Amino acid sequence: MSETQEIKQAHAVRSSWHAVAWLGWALAAAMSVQLAPSPVYIAIIVSICALAVETHAVEGPFKRAFPALIALGVIFSFIRVVLAALTTHIGERVLFSLPQATLPRLLGGFTVGGTIETGVILDALVAGFTIIGVMAVFGALNAVISHYELVQSAPRAFHEAGIAITVALAFVPSTIESVHAVREADRARTGGRVVRRARSLRLVVPVLERGLERAVSLAESMDSRGFSHGEPARGERVAGWLGLAGLLALAASFVALIGRSTDSAAIFGLCGGALIIAAVAVASRSNARARYRRRRITKADALMVALAWISPAALGVLTIYGNDTLTWSASPLAWPQVGLIPVIALIPLLAPMVRRPWESVIDSHSNELVTP
Repeated sequence: MSETQEIKQAHAVRSSWHAVAWLGWALAAAMSVQLAPSPVYIAIIVSICALAVETHAVEGPFKRAFPALIALGVIFSFIRVVLAALTTHIGERVLFSLPQATLPRLLGGFTVGGTIETGVILDALVAGFTIIGVMAVFGALNAVISHYELVQSAPRAFHEAGIAITVALAFVPSTIESVHAVREADRARTGGRVVRRARSLRLVVPVLERGLERAVSLAESMDSRGFSHGEPARGERVAGWLGLAGLLALAASFVALIGRSTDSAAIFGLCGGALIIAAVAVASRSNARARYRRRRITKADALMVALAWISPAALGVLTIYGNDTLTWSASPLAWPQVGLIPVIALIPLLAPMVRRPWESVIDSHSNELVTP
């Protein structure tokens, strides 16, 4: 199967679950990562995400982007550990010492270098593991969701924003496919030999060129279809003013919170939220854009989301009652504890696996997607 066919299938396939249901499941998993940041529970959530990708993701660039996103999370975590070790000195167990220097007050005035403590490194590793968990959830959502269906399900007021988000979600898989294609072309030119001379230049320039070509093609396609060329309707103008008033009310609520006026903050916050909801409703009604064969959310989709949200709800209750196993700290240094109840609370995140994924293929003659 060619690269074009793989991208077409990954975009056009109808997932066994609705896109909104997958989004609700991902939000529940991300909330669970934040509520149970212990490395043991995050490892369980990452395993559930990997199982969801292996079970429901279509073979193609989006599925292959899942390990790349986890690797990106590992890189971010490593950078965070290095920065924390060089700038934080609150631990007791010193591994070794480095030359230190104090930055100017304009740059923060903190000390870089000095003693490197074990507790600081371990705490930074735990925080970095949380980043890996969030990246795993995002990568799983990107691999299993139908991006077209997600744009179709968004309110009409968010159509332009939905297209921008879809393009952003496709950035990593498209880049991975470009790197793979450039490497294959380079090996074909060298007869299968790996030539390391100017290797980065031969890889980066074609990838950037392909990205620019895709961006120009997308811009030309959207311009030829008159994207955002229409004059704003009266309802859209009204929605704009309502949205502006809602944002100003929320800003006033924030200022009231700073001034410790809770009653005024609550009033402004409720008014701001109501105005923004009204703006979305008015903008969606004024938009007459037709939706072709829009898929409806079924009771099974709603039930799956409800089951998935049992996990963060149960973890929230455990947090309120002070379950010590949900978090882990390097002071005092000990192995992370595992509780049976938190592990059981994570089981509802397996809700998407109760439905068998649909098998979808592309007909080699008509190049059309076929779903049995």
